Amino acid sequence: MSKFTRKKGKGLPSINTSSLPDIVFMLLFFFMVATTMRETEVQVKVKVPEATEVKKLEKKSLVSYIYIGRPIAHVAKLYGTEPLIQLNDKLVSVEGIPYESIQDFVLFEREKLPEADKNKMVMSLRIDENIPMGKVDDVKRALRRAKALIINYSARKEYREQGRQR
Repeated sequence: MSKFTRKKGKGLPSINTSSLPDIVFMLLFFFMVATTMRETEVQVKVKVPEATEVKKLEKKSLVSYIYIGRPIAHVAKLYGTEPLIQLNDKLVSVEGIPYESIQDFVLFEREKLPEADKNKMVMSLRIDENIPMGKVDDVKRALRRAKALIINYSARKEYREQGRQR
């Protein structure tokens, strides 16, 4: 008769890692294709005001942003410290609102959209909370002249402590 013995010293077999580089490169390729880089660099300081009712935009591809605020440090050396309007990467002075610049911006942004979505274009105003409302009203008038009638004001959700309102 034969004798049965237990083999000692053998652990679990090692994991096969030969397909690991393929998986890593597939993930890398996916993220390279799927991500987009920031299109514009914000050159004005914008601290948006707080709001009690905040709603997220549904289709962000229809949104164009207009920033209004004081210039950041390296831009302030060129333009001064007065508030500026940023339309994509172009800076415009708030004083004596150049309606043509805003109209050109609206037309350019509208041309980028598909024909079916041109009437649904949203102009999102990201305005620093310390900018006078008169300047904002001038920008709104310029947008109205350019037939950009859907306007969104960007805000952050109001912070409330438990049991206490601000």
